[in-house]
Amino acid sequence: MNNTYGKLASHVYNLDKYIGKSFGDVEYYLERLKGCSGPILEPAVGNGRALIPLLEAGLDVRGFDASQDMLGYCQAHCAERSMTPALSQQTFEAFAYEERFEAIVIPAGSLQLIADHATATVILKRFLDHLQPGGRLIFDIYPHDLFAHVQPSIRNWQTEAGDLLTLTSQQVKADLIAQTTVSHLRYELWCEGKLASSELEFFTMRWWGIEEMALTLRAAGYVDLVISGNYDFGRAPKDGDEVVTFECRRTL
Repeated sequence: MNNTYGKLASHVYNLDKYIGKSFGDVEYYLERLKGCSGPILEPAVGNGRALIPLLEAGLDVRGFDASQDMLGYCQAHCAERSMTPALSQQTFEAFAYEERFEAIVIPAGSLQLIADHATATVILKRFLDHLQPGGRLIFDIYPHDLFAHVQPSIRNWQTEAGDLLTLTSQQVKADLIAQTTVSHLRYELWCEGKLASSELEFFTMRWWGIEEMALTLRAAGYVDLVISGNYDFGRAPKDGDEVVTFECRRTL
């Protein structure tokens, strides 16, 4: 995967998706995990935006991320709250734990960072292998990502030190056969009107059809699949929904 989340990208993510911000996912996942007493895994944990509310609710959660910069923010936010969850730098493709989990959760479309269908299938099977019998996989996808951000955009944030961070994004390729988009993301840090540092990232996302994902999950061995639109559990997705959530289980 090309998506690396370097120093500036992680800083922007932490400012934009701060702890306490929810897209409806935090409340939804808290409800779906209510009564879960076993260990929970959050791959692509990021800065802890979802992890920390789950921990605060008393759930036993640990996580990993491919970006050490992201993990640094997550560890700092946890330390501020006297939390010490097990966090590690691992990738979707190679993560490994000796324990098995009652649930694996992937909010905010992070699964779409896996750009190749065959690789995604292998990773879904890897998740299955890390679930306890009857354990659940819950994750979101955004069905409009193939068509989003066609026009260039510029956003900016003020840093904790009062400097300016900007993000210029431009979709440069949409591959309808591979169902992927590639965007150029240019991050810039400005100090007193001067460019202090910059990063250029080639950001790849995969678009999934609803039935395609359902078939892929069933082929990987998952059962009891429930597909929900806009965080309304059990309500079938419909045109215009911003997010679709999949929930399925490993067999007993």
